[in-house]
Amino acid sequence: MYIRCIYRIFVLLINIILNRIHMKVTAIINDDLVQTVVKLSHGKNITEGLVIALEDYVYRKKIEQLINDVENEPLEFKHSAEEIRKLNRRKRI
Repeated sequence: MYIRCIYRIFVLLINIILNRIHMKVTAIINDDLVQTVVKLSHGKNITEGLVIALEDYVYRKKIEQLINDVENEPLEFKHSAEEIRKLNRRKRI
């Protein structure tokens, strides 16, 4: 019993590390919307189509957040473009 419990915890940790934890979800979504998502995402089935669409959504939202962060707090550079070119040329020699 103890070894089986340790084994289950070990498998759970490995799955978390490898990001293989899956969640079964029940949702009420318009059939036309689901079929459109599957078609546009080129998924093999509904699950794959929804996963592709959700991953794309998360990716785009992260980019939007990054853009907002840079707009709110612009990047500052220590050197001008000319100084960086000079530094790069020195490293090649």
